[in-house]
Amino acid sequence: MRDVPHNSDPTRVEPMPGARAALDRLRRARLRLGVVSNQSGVGRGLITAEQMRLVNARVEALLGRFDVWAVCTHEPYAGCGCRKPAPGLIVEAARRLGLTPADCVVIGDIGSDMAAARAAGSCGILVPTPRTRSEEIAVAPCVVADLGEAVDLILEAMR
Repeated sequence: MRDVPHNSDPTRVEPMPGARAALDRLRRARLRLGVVSNQSGVGRGLITAEQMRLVNARVEALLGRFDVWAVCTHEPYAGCGCRKPAPGLIVEAARRLGLTPADCVVIGDIGSDMAAARAAGSCGILVPTPRTRSEEIAVAPCVVADLGEAVDLILEAMR
């Protein structure tokens, strides 16, 4: 998705080009998909849980159904174990999918996504966006140009 900080408006949900096609390729390969997302706007009172639910429903309307949503609504300094870069969201999503974190691939666009994947024992693939810092790219375990290329890697690894 294009980044809209603390998005409370479903009409502002905009998928990245090719995202639906890439995700559908994973679905056709019978892979289960999940979303792990920090949503501190809820904890900060910037958006409501209902607004977040409506935004997430719009994401699914545009990109297809996800098998699991694992969301941290805590404030950034709450010290929880779920907010990325902590591994909690990935561990929870894997458990709910009947997998171990080592069975999972985390595709993200910032360093905290990759740090959470590493902490959980999952494979991380970074898809940089304009907000991705150069130092995050430099230390990422795997960097690709877009979601389609990330899907190519995952499907190749399955063969």
